[in-house]
Amino acid sequence: MTNAGHFSTGIGWRHPHYAELLESAPALDFLEVHSENFFGQGGAALALLHQARARYPISLHGVGLALGSAAGVDPWHLDQLARLVERIEPVRVSDHACFARGVLGQSVVHAADLLPIAFHRRSLDVLCANVQQVQERLQRPLLVENLSAYVSFASSDMEEPAFLAELARRTGCGLLVDVNNLYVNALNECYAGSTVDPLHSCKNWLEQIPAHVVGELHLAGHQDCGDIVIDDHGSRVCEPVWEIYRHATNRFGRSAQGLATLVEWDTDVPPLQVLLDEASRARACQPSAEVAEAA
Repeated sequence: MTNAGHFSTGIGWRHPHYAELLESAPALDFLEVHSENFFGQGGAALALLHQARARYPISLHGVGLALGSAAGVDPWHLDQLARLVERIEPVRVSDHACFARGVLGQSVVHAADLLPIAFHRRSLDVLCANVQQVQERLQRPLLVENLSAYVSFASSDMEEPAFLAELARRTGCGLLVDVNNLYVNALNECYAGSTVDPLHSCKNWLEQIPAHVVGELHLAGHQDCGDIVIDDHGSRVCEPVWEIYRHATNRFGRSAQGLATLVEWDTDVPPLQVLLDEASRARACQPSAEVAEAA
């Protein structure tokens, strides 16, 4: 059910909705799942994913490759992902511009979190090498997502958009732009003392990204705690993020490969219809094919 031939819209398929979605088969262009949840060699989870794959294109979104880690990509993790890609033949494979693996004594440990990286040439070299390794193994381009980050590094000498654009240029990967992450970061910068308008900051970020490298957008909710904003994926998309999303679809919707949009919801998961309503609103925000072509 692709919108206007340029856009596709899906939701994150989470455990509370496994059975209901297979039974009701709502009109969606794709489902996105967390890759690591389906690394088993068999069992009920993988069987369910095959059932879903018979009805919908599947997008695999990972949280464990730790692409920015100087310790490198975990060979076991990459083996499992390659096997899953071969089985499911997903429409997209994505992960984050983060690190999580590091050396502790004689061992390599995993932080089990999406930790931010410094935006400088050395970390860019590490990220490029790891992305290229994954792409060569999977024999397909990867989409790399911008992070919601709660710290920054004094050693950074590049802006994030330039850093990610250079990653895409050097490796041939695509970008997954999470517009909620942009807004979370902009709000936290305000709490840290920035006087720049958050909406202006996010739109300016989008304008610095080459339009042809963006293959997917993510939408989600967040929690404003009064002194920090947490990217918890536990509520509806807020109005400012919808405004940023409309800006993003107008900028990136001309892409020859089309532009996918995902609605994420990972905590306090509501009834399935709530996610479907958010997906419908995303479709309503997307420009028509004629507008996208003229933009």
